[in-house]
Amino acid sequence: MHVDVPAKVEEIYAEVLRRNPGEAEFHQAVHEVLESLAVVLGRHSEYAEMKTIERICEPERQIIFRVPWQDDSGEVQINRGFRVEFNSALGPYKGGLRFHPSVNLGIVKFLGFEQIFKNALTGMPIGGGKGGSDFDPKGRSDAEVMRFCQSFMTELYRHLGEYTDVPAGDIGVGAREIGYLFGQYKRITNRYESGVITGKGLGWGGALVRTEATGYGAAFFADAMMRARGESFDGRRVVISGSGNVAVYGIEKVHQLGGTVVACSDSSGYVVDEKGIDLEVLKQVKEVERARISVYAERVDGASFVADGSIWDVPCEVAIPSATQNELDGAAARTLVGNGCRYVVEGANMPATPEAVDVFRAAGIGFAPGKAANAGGVATSALEMQQNASRDRWTFDHSEAKLEEIMRGIHARCHETAEEYGSPGDLVLGANVAGFLQVAEAVHAHGLI
Repeated sequence: MHVDVPAKVEEIYAEVLRRNPGEAEFHQAVHEVLESLAVVLGRHSEYAEMKTIERICEPERQIIFRVPWQDDSGEVQINRGFRVEFNSALGPYKGGLRFHPSVNLGIVKFLGFEQIFKNALTGMPIGGGKGGSDFDPKGRSDAEVMRFCQSFMTELYRHLGEYTDVPAGDIGVGAREIGYLFGQYKRITNRYESGVITGKGLGWGGALVRTEATGYGAAFFADAMMRARGESFDGRRVVISGSGNVAVYGIEKVHQLGGTVVACSDSSGYVVDEKGIDLEVLKQVKEVERARISVYAERVDGASFVADGSIWDVPCEVAIPSATQNELDGAAARTLVGNGCRYVVEGANMPATPEAVDVFRAAGIGFAPGKAANAGGVATSALEMQQNASRDRWTFDHSEAKLEEIMRGIHARCHETAEEYGSPGDLVLGANVAGFLQVAEAVHAHGLI
């Protein structure tokens, strides 16, 4: 069967737009993958005949539910909960829960779609899913967060299971929230099923290195990219946006690998510290006190806080956007290129806009998409599932070595796939094609389901 590949890709995308109106982030994620898959359809006509891409673009299950709860003043609040179980071809659905006012179905579908390919790249037996709520834990008391989490899990629990769907944390869902969610699951089911949720506390089934995993993993991936070009982090000037888990532990590992992170940020602005971010102070401010990033500048001599402008105005050789989706636009990308940036590694999910990615690729900058570079978090979640299943507990060093092996393996896979499909060095195409092929082969093996 002859396939008019460009027409087929456009037809698939048009149908995604028609079936999912108003979901801009999901459209963006699908379009980015489809751009890479034209070369696959050119070699594998069976994927067109069996509508494999269309099947992967359609979630297996989309769950939306009401979450009623009562705040400390006695007022009833109503939020909306989501779980998109996108694809289980490789294993149980796996992906985080996000609690943030911006959460809607389109956001959850974009994250779940990315998760399919990210999870495939790890080589672990996990499918793709994502969930969350438009609830905002910021400014809420522990009691309010607990009541919300208990109400949320009272509906979600019926859809979960270590062989069905295994959520984890994401923005707004940390150790506190995971604890409340797991406690309610245990209460309702009367089962201590450790493998039903990841990101647990170390004393009750959690895994060492899970907290550090996404940040460490992005740094390992960046190091692998540079080594492929005969370079390293030694003496490199680095900027990492954000100041959550990904950024904090990305900074920690970059420093250990020889780089110097000179700037990080939060939603109020960014700090610049030419000596290198003082990790001890940053952890105290962000993890202990949960204060604004400006407090860092107040405590560290020589550091400055900038309330407006863009962190991407700070000159660097390596940029690791680790805050949120679409934070780095075309103008910021041109500024980075003009200031001599050589590598951009996505620590967050889709933080660079399509225009920014085009700028980086045109300039010959090494660019690593999030589905490859930030897969360390979900990879370590899968390692947590392994430890839970075997009632085992690994050391920090053993867990970190496994993470590093996985991340360097992902880079090698993306690098080799890009070469095989005629685009050497294009890690966007390499990640999309490698992830897709693994999922597509499993989808075909399971029949038309």
